[in-house]
Amino acid sequence: MLEKGIRGEQSVEVVYENTAVAVGSGVLEVFATPCMLALMEKTACDSVMPYLEEGSGTVGTAVNIKHLAATPIGMTVRCESELIEADRRRLLFSVKAYDEEGLIGEGTHERFIVNNEKFQTKADEKGKK
Repeated sequence: MLEKGIRGEQSVEVVYENTAVAVGSGVLEVFATPCMLALMEKTACDSVMPYLEEGSGTVGTAVNIKHLAATPIGMTVRCESELIEADRRRLLFSVKAYDEEGLIGEGTHERFIVNNEKFQTKADEKGKK
């Protein structure tokens, strides 16, 4: 059973490949907002995987984040997630990202629990139409 309070943490080094200029979200060599969002989603997703039934997973459905500070190449970004609501299949997380100097991003991220096989089959069928 998923309950509030489940936490996750992951880190990534800022390299050219995850900068704004490299992913096309800007022109500067700083940690890209889409990469911060991806780290937040992965941290939240991975945090609840041990608590799910076999064959289940989660999919991201909503994000509300702010990117508060730039992080240059060579620094490390650490993300923390906390499950703050669990309502049947709907999961809401608080997410925060930090570099060595402090908070660089924060917000909320919503995910839904799905049956992996059913979800994939439905998506594949959509592509065949």
